[in-house]
Amino acid sequence: MDSSSVVGILGGGQLGRMMLEAAHRLNIRCIIVDAPNCPAKQIDGGRDHIDASFRDENAISELAKKCTVVTTEIEHINTDALASVSSTVSVEPSYSTLRCIQDKYTQKQHLQSFHVALPEFCDAPNQAAVETAGQQFGYPFVLKSKTLAYDGRGNYVVRQPQEIPDGIKALGDRPLYVEKFVPFSMEIAVMVVRTLDGNVYAYPTTETIQKDNICHLVYAPARLPHYLQKRAQALAMDAVRTFKGAGIYGVEMFVLKDGETVLLNEIAPRPHNSGHYTIEACPTSQFEAHIRAITGLPFTDANTRLSTATTHALMVNLLGGDDPNYVSRIAKRSLSVPGATLHLYGKGESRKGRKMGHITIIADSSQECERRYNLLIEEEEKVQVPSESPMVGIIMGSDSDLSKMKDAIVILDQLKVPYEVTIVSAHRTPERMVSYARSAASRGLRAIIAGAGGAAHLPGMVAAMTPLPVIGVPVKGSSLDGVDSLYSIVQMPRGVPVATVAINNSMNAGLLACRILASFRPDLLHALEEYMDSMRDVVLEKADRLEQEGWRNYTV
Repeated sequence: MDSSSVVGILGGGQLGRMMLEAAHRLNIRCIIVDAPNCPAKQIDGGRDHIDASFRDENAISELAKKCTVVTTEIEHINTDALASVSSTVSVEPSYSTLRCIQDKYTQKQHLQSFHVALPEFCDAPNQAAVETAGQQFGYPFVLKSKTLAYDGRGNYVVRQPQEIPDGIKALGDRPLYVEKFVPFSMEIAVMVVRTLDGNVYAYPTTETIQKDNICHLVYAPARLPHYLQKRAQALAMDAVRTFKGAGIYGVEMFVLKDGETVLLNEIAPRPHNSGHYTIEACPTSQFEAHIRAITGLPFTDANTRLSTATTHALMVNLLGGDDPNYVSRIAKRSLSVPGATLHLYGKGESRKGRKMGHITIIADSSQECERRYNLLIEEEEKVQVPSESPMVGIIMGSDSDLSKMKDAIVILDQLKVPYEVTIVSAHRTPERMVSYARSAASRGLRAIIAGAGGAAHLPGMVAAMTPLPVIGVPVKGSSLDGVDSLYSIVQMPRGVPVATVAINNSMNAGLLACRILASFRPDLLHALEEYMDSMRDVVLEKADRLEQEGWRNYTV
């Protein structure tokens, strides 16, 4: 694809590097302003990049003469210099947006003016103001630096009044503000794309787990109910709409302990650590999305979705530590982990806390992502790696049904499909049934086989509480030969579908579950084809024997 766009990028760290990689695939030329041999400049051998600080006014002026659009991989830049070149070159996002966001207190005031849901906060120009904030918000509260704060730097949790002087000293000679401590249950993030025409698109809601105030793990999608994921996306898009300028924005949020409330923490006007998973998990990565947005290339909702309905991702940052060989050891081990993709940033010294790279693991469930992650770290942290996550749940109302349900188990074993088997009674353990059904999808199950006799409520009740396909197996009871169970299962109301098979035929239920899974598992599709071939071969062999030996000598 030909493109006349030339993108100037202020900053050549790992974000600039991955932005440059994405631009190259679109045949878009980039010019980097940063130190010689920074990670981004290693990609194309230097070309006509500019060796200077990305905050340098003269370098920004020189860059503007060579580009059609200027962008940034970091918000802590010289916005005055960007303002001065904005009349001759497009600056995306707008210098005014960057100026607002780089001061976290100004950012919060801006968002508050648009009624975006935030934790309470107030200015803290001196120690007396901090003490007053403590009386207003209670303890603990968070003392924050307004500027030059990222990766947890610039935050100090004050737990009692005596700690206020230590907090002020720890944050140095920078303007401060106070934020009420938020008792959250989860930290989440959403990457939002804003195009030149002002449209916004949200990537999936992700769960972020911090370690020493630096992002350690990212789960995509977040392990939250679907409605909460959508609520977070809506909040993130509303917040980004309040700013000027195209590009990708990382929106960090809290889910409070009530499990319902979502509050916005802060925004980064650039690619973000919580969006690295998009390179492998989505049709369009956050880096390509940024390049498309600022150059006016087409973009739709389809670009931001996970690649398939069952795609799950786990991203782990590779951080330097006390052991200088740790990163290289984990990086090498990742090459043997199924579904894992390694990204190294080309940085030299592996200092403690320095982001040296990341690994993204793709699987069909968050549980399987975790299992593969444990393969990665088992030798380092002595973890026990669980077996492959179950994809089919086999449930029954009583252990007396097991003799009829075991044929499904045999089929799943034969086709090497992981499963779980348990007893769930719709009548005697209704709470257990509700918990099982509602958690099944998030635990990685993709189909449920439910055996039931008598009233046969189990398949229908479970189907009413899970989006997964449920296959009911009518079990023959002491009366009516199982016909009552069959009729009960097939006569579900509209909107609550339940598949079923012949009475006591759990073998077919197992095969039907496998066929459902095979729609997105090519390996299983092949196994089913081989199974069907083996059935044909058995029939042909019997036919041949019957024809050769005659019916009188044929032994069944």
